[in-house]
Amino acid sequence: MPASSSSAQQARHALADRLRELRRDAGLTAIELAERAGWERTKVSKIEHAARPPSAEAIRTWCRMCGAEDEIPDLLASLRAAEGMWIEWRRMERSGLRVAQETRLPLYERTRQFRAYSCWRIPGLIQTEDYTRAVLRAYQQRRGLRDDVEAAVAARMRRQAILRRGGRTAALLIEESVLRNGFGGEGIMRAQLAHLAEITRWPAVSLGVITASADRGVAGSAEDFWIFDNEQVNVELISGYLTITQPGEVAMYAQIFARFSEMAVYGQHVRDLICSLLSAS
Repeated sequence: MPASSSSAQQARHALADRLRELRRDAGLTAIELAERAGWERTKVSKIEHAARPPSAEAIRTWCRMCGAEDEIPDLLASLRAAEGMWIEWRRMERSGLRVAQETRLPLYERTRQFRAYSCWRIPGLIQTEDYTRAVLRAYQQRRGLRDDVEAAVAARMRRQAILRRGGRTAALLIEESVLRNGFGGEGIMRAQLAHLAEITRWPAVSLGVITASADRGVAGSAEDFWIFDNEQVNVELISGYLTITQPGEVAMYAQIFARFSEMAVYGQHVRDLICSLLSAS
């Protein structure tokens, strides 16, 4: 699990603290609890210091040894929440790409302000159907997933409809390289670029392009991330999907997004850039 997320760390420590409280309330030492549970002597200490995450079965055993069986459901929910802050792609997508797409739909439906930054692909909310198909096909082949690409494409297209509902805005930033390095070949990329030019005229969407520079200063490119209102950040890494809810961390992503926004070009400047790319191809 990435060490960069204090949200995940706080969730793990909160669970560890609650388990320690149950042990102390039961009048047990760490060694006594380990002996009753049939564990190695250091296991309790490691769990209580969040050095070792407990399994679901360990939580059930812990509560039984402490006479606190009624705490099991809440503690298991806390464990799932902590684990859910970091999900490997292979775990998220083990039921297929369609399920992975649909799982995120409730978050998108309750969000009123979307902010997204991407350094390597067009954000999903403004992809053409063919571009989406090419992206998801690449994921499916690279990760060795079962082929439900068409169902996943349909799910993402349904999610895009959220942007056309009233009361929602989206501020989307992409690096210039995203316009040049695409998916699916020249025909699909030309159609995607034309779609982006159209999107620059949508009243509820702000599309900015951070143009190439020989000196980015302190605002170098970052990993792809989404900010949902001011409540949650999702970060897409090579190995998995990170969810951040700790306010201080969310604010850090909002700050870098604001800095990137100041560097970007918009409107006619974006359309001119796209026109030059289409003319050159």
